[in-house]
Amino acid sequence: MIFPPTFRADLNAIARDAGAFLLAERQKFSRDAVEYKGLNDLVSYVDKECEKLIVPKLHALLPEAGFITEEGTTEQADRQGINWIIDPLDGTTNFIHGLPVYAVSIGLAQGNRPIAGVVYDPNRDECFSAAEGQGAWLSVGGATEQPMHVSPAQRLADGLIATGFPYYRFEQMQPYLHILEQLMQRSHGLRRMGSAAIDLAYVAAGRFEAFYEYNLKSWDMAAGICLVREAGGIVTDFQGQDTMLFGGDIIAGCALQPELLSLIGDYWPE
Repeated sequence: MIFPPTFRADLNAIARDAGAFLLAERQKFSRDAVEYKGLNDLVSYVDKECEKLIVPKLHALLPEAGFITEEGTTEQADRQGINWIIDPLDGTTNFIHGLPVYAVSIGLAQGNRPIAGVVYDPNRDECFSAAEGQGAWLSVGGATEQPMHVSPAQRLADGLIATGFPYYRFEQMQPYLHILEQLMQRSHGLRRMGSAAIDLAYVAAGRFEAFYEYNLKSWDMAAGICLVREAGGIVTDFQGQDTMLFGGDIIAGCALQPELLSLIGDYWPE
């Protein structure tokens, strides 16, 4: 796909507007507004209203694209076509508890391939964006964008690794804990931020050497996959294949990604 010259700038502006809404709502947010979509799966009116702000702006930016959205405020998707894949508030649990680690994540995918994306962290005013063939970029506080590159680390022993903790599908807990045990001994350490979008953005920016998690949704990682790849990184599922966008398992990283993939493969069931 050929992107218009202002495409990323327009996309970033949409994400920034959504982030400003999140910050404003957080100032007056009450936990009484929390709902449960499932076990430990929280949502609020903020997620839904933020999504409603984003969708019409994205439609105006690229009218031919469909939508895959976390909160289901619109249903217009053909998985074989071009779709916006949106998480208006990635890190809802953090948001609810007042932990300032959450983001707006907007990805654009052609079939299974993410081709553009933006992750905006309103608390740090950091905007991470990428488009296929254009590299990955970071703007802090609205300043001029700087190119992003994944970490130069070559070995897992030199890596800081991010992951997420499952909130259901606990039948996979034992292999997950075995992997944690190995990584505690074979890396610089593990971090759990609570937002897969931010984790992936940090891999693209070289802050984390890798990120892995299972049981994610497409809106958690669509933008981040594009960020990491355009920053020079490697992204696969737990089997080393390219099914992660709709498959749920992801390993993203710099040159050490194959070593992490091998370690996970030693413990994770087929």
